[in-house]
Amino acid sequence: MARAGGSVTGLLMTADNNHKLSSKYKEEGRQDVKSVGHVPYSLECMSVSAEDRQRPGWMRACPGPEWTQVSAGPPGKPAMRGYLVAIFLSAVFLYYVLHCILWGTNVYWVAPVEMKRRNKIQPCLSKPAFASLLRFHQFHPFLCAADFRKIASLYGSDKFDLPYGMRTSAEYFRLALSKLQSCDLFDEFDNIPCKKCVVVGNGGVLKNKTLGEKIDSYDVIIRMNNGPVLGHEEEVGRRTTFRLFYPESVFSDPIHNDPNTTAILTAFKPHDLRWLLELLMGNKINTNGFWKKPALNLIYKPYQIRILDPFIIRTAAYELLHFPKVFPKNQKPKHPTTGIIAITLAFYICHEVHLAGFKYNFSDLKSPLHYYGNATMSLMNKNAYHNVTAEQLFLKDIIEKNLVINLTQD
Repeated sequence: MARAGGSVTGLLMTADNNHKLSSKYKEEGRQDVKSVGHVPYSLECMSVSAEDRQRPGWMRACPGPEWTQVSAGPPGKPAMRGYLVAIFLSAVFLYYVLHCILWGTNVYWVAPVEMKRRNKIQPCLSKPAFASLLRFHQFHPFLCAADFRKIASLYGSDKFDLPYGMRTSAEYFRLALSKLQSCDLFDEFDNIPCKKCVVVGNGGVLKNKTLGEKIDSYDVIIRMNNGPVLGHEEEVGRRTTFRLFYPESVFSDPIHNDPNTTAILTAFKPHDLRWLLELLMGNKINTNGFWKKPALNLIYKPYQIRILDPFIIRTAAYELLHFPKVFPKNQKPKHPTTGIIAITLAFYICHEVHLAGFKYNFSDLKSPLHYYGNATMSLMNKNAYHNVTAEQLFLKDIIEKNLVINLTQD
């Protein structure tokens, strides 16, 4: 534009001449002044040299012989580009509409929730006694909605089906996790490092014992299934930090709820995740696919519930109990009991682990199976999905090596 007159006055004069020329051509009947694709004489025409006008792409829109259509590229391309953009936007809109319709009619539709871990396991200067048993240390045991797929890929859980992975059940995990409010391990104000933990089994060896006060003195107290505290405080204590459960073993009576307890679902099948989702959404419970009727109500609030990473159960099965990954067709696959899973959890979040209630009297099938109720040891032998012998040998080994301390050792 510097060549248009060299000054503001020159530019104004040029603009005035441009206006006069445009008016003149209109008076003479030059209708093409208004025709699409044409422009009247302008500052650009006056400012462009003859040499520049020969270059492709420069506008040639001057009166007289030079009055011509503005060149904006090869004919048809702008229109084609517009059609392509319109088709793309229409496709995006159609996908969005169909997506909303399909998900809107799905009873399991839930809004996405992003949960992040706020706290981490406090490291210790010394290794725990059981460190040699684990391939990984400082593993966060609970799944989080924000990154559970990434964690599954990192630790190999995307290569196994339930109960030890989520290869074909990732969507079930996503839906259930989206209804939970947290995936924290400990309270955000809990910064105690090198935690001392006790895993309280449900064995009959605790019956008539007075370990309650001792158990309550630990930093972390892990219990499992429906082993009650109420009415057994002298035997097993009052406090519960974590309680592992599955649909067929969870409390349904609100009298057993402790608001300070974190309840951990150990999922063995997709039905377990569907059950949790239905309870959290207030839907009717589908009881098909369970070996025993599951709880029809949940005494825990969403903020209390976590979902255990299948990696923990897989570690218990393959690394600690050394179960085969494939069982013969004539054998039912064996899985770790909740007690062994709870001990494995303790190995990942504690620096010192003590046990209570893990001794069973197999010599007397009429002896009590649990410290509560009337079940006897005869029921233990009827469970084809657990290898109790392998578990007892494992417990004997880690106790004799002083990797853990047994509070109920004779």
